[in-house]
Amino acid sequence: MTTLGTGVQRVRHWLRDHPLALDAALALAVLVAMIIGSFVEPSGPDGPTFGTRTPEATSVLLMLLGAVALIWRRRSPMPVLAATAALTVVELVWFDPPAPVVMSTVIALYTVASRTDRPTTWRVGLLTMAALTAAAMLFGTPPWYSQENFGVFAWTGMAGAAGDAVRSRRAFVDAIRERAERAERSRDEEARRRVAEERLRIARDLHDVVAHHIALVNVQAGVAAHVMDKRPDQAKEALAHVREASRSALNELRATVGLLRQSGDPEAPTEPAPGLAALDELVDTVRRAGLPVEVACTDRRPPLPAAVDLAAYRVIQEALTNVRKHAGPGARAEVSVVRVGATAEVTVIDNGSGGGGHNGDGGGHGLLGMRERVTALGGSLTAGPRYGGGFRVHAILPVEARTAEPDEPGAAGRTGENT
Repeated sequence: MTTLGTGVQRVRHWLRDHPLALDAALALAVLVAMIIGSFVEPSGPDGPTFGTRTPEATSVLLMLLGAVALIWRRRSPMPVLAATAALTVVELVWFDPPAPVVMSTVIALYTVASRTDRPTTWRVGLLTMAALTAAAMLFGTPPWYSQENFGVFAWTGMAGAAGDAVRSRRAFVDAIRERAERAERSRDEEARRRVAEERLRIARDLHDVVAHHIALVNVQAGVAAHVMDKRPDQAKEALAHVREASRSALNELRATVGLLRQSGDPEAPTEPAPGLAALDELVDTVRRAGLPVEVACTDRRPPLPAAVDLAAYRVIQEALTNVRKHAGPGARAEVSVVRVGATAEVTVIDNGSGGGGHNGDGGGHGLLGMRERVTALGGSLTAGPRYGGGFRVHAILPVEARTAEPDEPGAAGRTGENT
């Protein structure tokens, strides 16, 4: 059975790839049927009888021409229908009883109906039915109401109806296939969009973690190198801070990369993401790196949503890192977190003189990452020089985190602003 089914499938595929061969085979089958039907006497004394009459040579020629025309029924459906209908009319007018040349017209009308629209099918079908039925009724010897005449009317009508039904079903299947392909493309695009968003989120987290701690390591290493010979105790303390900052960087890096593990991996991290609860530890780390930081106000009640809490922590972390890297010697920073209605406002200011680096002239992505993180939650972030010197970073975060709509006015512009 498997071999037989495979053979049938191969034949179907071959015929689908060679439609002209299929039409030639159909034309041959129609010719054989018409020749066999031409030996039937429809009006015998005891009903239709076979072998009591022989078709004339002209009728055989008309049947042959009608069958040959069907070979091109798909390429030129209208001309083939016109040719077969003309041959049928000639047969109905000149020969009595006529040979069944009308079979070729039935196939041609079906082809037209299955390959054109419904209005065309109605017009062409009614014209063909009227012409053939009128020729049969007016020029045939049987009475106009004979079953042979109504048979011509019925067969041509059924051909048009069958062709229209096949065309409708084919259009329905094509519409379903197109809808499925469109849905598949939409799923692929959604998957690519989610992957891009996740890559951006991971890159942002890695930048926040690595940039902050590496900046501290760089500062403490510079201090150690500077006082190594004259004050070894202070150098030892600076190296201890280097070790602590590097260990913290590795721990946070491991936690971030661990999110990429499988959910069942026992090595995946289980500790919560950092938030404002760890703000004091962050400030102490920055102070040990040599940057005086004052926490002006921290309103932490009630607890912020996890995403907002993490975003506020990362904004403060990146802002303090930028102050340490770019504000210059003698700079001081001030941090405040205030709840205002349904929003939380995070502000980091400094009095440094090296504000150019805050704007990202060095090619960094710190401010851009902060803007993207805040905008993704539906908030806003402004950053720029202060009047009289220094730099100010101000973020407004909604207490109820939400995702900014893609078509929200100004959302793309805020995220993509130069930093």
